[in-house]
Amino acid sequence: MAKKQKAPVIVAELGRPETPSETAARKANDSRLYRERKTVNNLVFSLLVSVGLMILLVLIVPRGTDQWSDHSVDVAEAASQNALAVGVPLIAPSVDDTWLAKQAHIRPQKAGDITEWYIGYTTENVAYAAVSQSFTSTGQPVNETWISQQFEGQDPTGTETLGGLTWTVYDHPDRSPDESNVVFGMQTQVGAMTLLVYGTDRPEVLRMLAAEVASQAAALGLDDIDPDDPAR
Repeated sequence: MAKKQKAPVIVAELGRPETPSETAARKANDSRLYRERKTVNNLVFSLLVSVGLMILLVLIVPRGTDQWSDHSVDVAEAASQNALAVGVPLIAPSVDDTWLAKQAHIRPQKAGDITEWYIGYTTENVAYAAVSQSFTSTGQPVNETWISQQFEGQDPTGTETLGGLTWTVYDHPDRSPDESNVVFGMQTQVGAMTLLVYGTDRPEVLRMLAAEVASQAAALGLDDIDPDDPAR
C-alpha cells in the first residue's frame, strides 16, 4: 500500500501552506537570526572572559611594591668593577645614608673619544644630584662643547675654590627643577680628569657633594693619572 502524502502544514500567519519560495525565505531568515544570536553570545562571552582576566591580573599583581623608590646601587662596588674596565680609579663619593644612588655606571657617549663615569642620586630632599668623571684616551681635556651639553647649554656664572680645587660655577636658580637637571652645577679639571657636579638640589647641598668629590680626587691621585699611559 502506498504511503499517504503528508498534507502541507498550514501557516497560521498566512492561513495557508507556505510556498517553496516562502519556506526557503523563512529558513534563510531563521539561519540569519541564529547566526546573529550566536555572534552576540560570543561577544558577551569574550567580554566576560576579558573582564575576568583583568580582575585576575589585578588580584595577582603585588600591591605596594614600588621598588624604584627605594632602589639604590652600591656606588663603591660599581666604581671598583668599572675601574678595572677603564683602567683608572673612579670616584665613589661618601654621601648621607638618606641619599639613594639610582645609577652608577660608565655612560655611553656619542661624542667620540670620551669615557664618562656617571653617578645619579636622589638626595635627602628628593632632588636630583649627579657626579661625572670624564676623560679621553689621549689625555687631552674633555672638550668644552661636551661640558656645555652636560650643563644643558647654560653659561658659567663664576668660579669658586672648594676642596683645594678651582671650580667653574653654573648657578641658575630661576630654572625649574621639573624641567631641568641643572639648576646648580660645578666643573673642575684634575690632571686629565674633568669632574662635574650638578643637580636640582640647593647649592649648599651640591657644594658639599663637590667638596667630597674633590677629597676623593686627591685621595685617588687623579691629578697624576695619564689615561694614555699604557702602564697605568
